[in-house]
Amino acid sequence: MRVFAVGDLHLPGGDKKPMDVFGPHWENHFERIKKNWIECATQDDLVLIPGDISWAMQLEDALQDLRDIAQLPGRILILRGNHDYWWSSLTQLRCSLPANMHAVQNDAYDAGEFVVCGSRGWVIPGQDADPQDEKIYRREELRLRMSLEAAQKMAKGRPIIAMMHYPPLLPEHRDTAFTRLLSAFGVARCVYGHLHGQSVQWGFRGRHEGVRYDLVSCDALGFRLLDVTPVAEAE
Repeated sequence: MRVFAVGDLHLPGGDKKPMDVFGPHWENHFERIKKNWIECATQDDLVLIPGDISWAMQLEDALQDLRDIAQLPGRILILRGNHDYWWSSLTQLRCSLPANMHAVQNDAYDAGEFVVCGSRGWVIPGQDADPQDEKIYRREELRLRMSLEAAQKMAKGRPIIAMMHYPPLLPEHRDTAFTRLLSAFGVARCVYGHLHGQSVQWGFRGRHEGVRYDLVSCDALGFRLLDVTPVAEAE
């Protein structure tokens, strides 16, 4: 089994919202992702999508986007992003998903060779942090801990992969509540998205305190999947 990741698909959600308003490189972006996905992944592989999946506001409008994704090869794990307003009731969502798709939210999933966990995260507070941002950041820290605790109980020595939507670290700000937790729980690899355009330069890619981090928003990857199989990083 190989593990791939690609985030921030921003599918139309029934509104036919064109992504090329954000630049010509977004034109037909999902068709390009699908082509690469079919070339890379098999039905035995795992594909991670860490948030911002559909522009839909209601689940019923997002379902066609989810079904379109589910037609592609592999088992697909999704995580909620800041634009996934259609994601409200986790129970309702899981009952509605295609058979090869599973939603991860502050918990863990047993993928066989690996265990995958995830939580949304939040903006890392700066020196002049807004009190509300600090409050949400601390709440998301607790949610990530819940997810990691679930993964640790399930893993029994197998590699743990973490999904987050917001960046858990920045090139000049690596010591965060999120990175401390990910390292403490022995996570092998963490994938995240959220960053686009010029903001991609703020994405950290590399190893920090034992964890390999990868920015996988689709435009940062050139609308391709990234192989994030933990064994590929074994030393």
